Amino acid sequence: MTTQLKSKHQANKIPHNIIEEELRRFEEEEKKKLGLSEDTQHWEEKVNREFYADQRAHTTILVSGLTMAHDLFVQAGLTGLGYQIKALDCPDNDALQFGKEYGNRGQCNPTYFTVGNLVKYLVHLRDDQGMRTQDIIDQHVFLTAGACGPCRFGMYVTEYRKALRDAGFDGFRVMLFEPNGGMNQATGQEVGLKMDRAFFFTLAKAIFSGDALNAMMYRIRPYELKKGVTDEALEQCRNFITSALKNKKSILRALWKCRKVLQKVEVDRTMVKPKVSIIGEFWAMTTEGAGNYQLQRFLEQEGAEVDIQLIANWILYNVWQGRVDTKTRMKLKKADMEARKGLKTTQTAKKFLILWVADKAIRLTFQTFAKVLGLKNYKLPDMEENARVAAEHYNTELRGGEGHMEVGKLIQNVTHKKNHMTISVKPFGCMPSSGVSDGVQSIITEKYPEAIFLPIETTGDGAVNVYSRIQMMLFKAKRAAEQEYKEVLQERGLTLDAVKAKIAKSARRRVATHYSKHQVAGTAANLLYELN
Repeated sequence: MTTQLKSKHQANKIPHNIIEEELRRFEEEEKKKLGLSEDTQHWEEKVNREFYADQRAHTTILVSGLTMAHDLFVQAGLTGLGYQIKALDCPDNDALQFGKEYGNRGQCNPTYFTVGNLVKYLVHLRDDQGMRTQDIIDQHVFLTAGACGPCRFGMYVTEYRKALRDAGFDGFRVMLFEPNGGMNQATGQEVGLKMDRAFFFTLAKAIFSGDALNAMMYRIRPYELKKGVTDEALEQCRNFITSALKNKKSILRALWKCRKVLQKVEVDRTMVKPKVSIIGEFWAMTTEGAGNYQLQRFLEQEGAEVDIQLIANWILYNVWQGRVDTKTRMKLKKADMEARKGLKTTQTAKKFLILWVADKAIRLTFQTFAKVLGLKNYKLPDMEENARVAAEHYNTELRGGEGHMEVGKLIQNVTHKKNHMTISVKPFGCMPSSGVSDGVQSIITEKYPEAIFLPIETTGDGAVNVYSRIQMMLFKAKRAAEQEYKEVLQERGLTLDAVKAKIAKSARRRVATHYSKHQVAGTAANLLYELN
């Protein structure tokens, strides 16, 4: 019986060469149907990346994409290194319309806003200021982040070039900022943007000072007694920092001067306000303009204190990725050793040491800046803990958007009592962020029913709907903050009059830069713990 089955199987087995011949015949027939021939010329994008040192004097490098403070500080820092830098304005709805007009259909919201913002500025130079198109192309370069990934972010640079070409700026130079070689040019000439130690140190000072100032801003402004005073103080601080970066002066001295200015703002932290954390897609949660409906300002106007995510968090996440990926690749042994970019020539112990030092250096630098500015009791996230709590619900090997961080942040916000409410901002069309906020987070909220979680989608034209949803959920957060405050009052045996009397006697606690140590979510409740 076995012999008969074996013979039948061999009789039905088709030789490999016959299968290949059949496939080739099928391919030729299909090509004829479609009118294709062997000499078909496929489309190839012509990319202009020529930017050399002798062009620096008459070439302006355009930057954009972070918070207003970060963009301003990057502009000042690179200007101090001898570059001509222009930070574009925060993208608005006009930029969105330019992005939709000249960009591909079906892009995510950040693409439309950021691509459109660049096109909008160049059209302004051409149509309003009368600058010749060729002069615009020759005298400007746009610097943007480069990356790969499972979402459209890997195609950003192509979208920029497509939109610029259709808007009449064919050949405009869009340069990728990638420390691993995105700016390298195979030429004997010196590159226009030199990514050396001075460049990265300057960039680090701009980013960490922007982080510290933004964190301080969102701590003080909700509690100011006179509206607008905090913004006036922040304007002075930005001037101090930009002057230091531009003139290569001490950034720590500039931050100390900022501290003195901010301390003069009069605040009342006995006001009970819900603390709301903003997480989600990187650009959408970071921008301060129409891209997220001015979300930070709206929350403050509705009586909330906003907890933002810093750029330093994203840098730490990338360092964490480096450690995890190297550990994983070491398990592959021979297969990875022999790969084109494998570990064969890599000293893994040295690489782990470099990544460990990088993590410590980032934390030390930020904490130094924060301490000088007066930003007290602010801790950068523990990436290992974040990954550990998220791993139960989300594969940490999935790296789209913020990867597992969004899941870990929500869990930590609840378990560590870090806030009263979490908002996840996901742009329309963002695949990784939508999968997390609409899918995985629903499981988290079932497991932690006390979590007040709201995912919102930004499209540029849905502000009324988004504001209405936020107000409904914010009502719950306000009630939670009030209940928390009452419970701490009873626990500590305090009255409101006694609290105000103690504050009146303590000059240190009335200073705007003072911030009580974290015990519970609310700032006012934490102040009660400190008083007692």
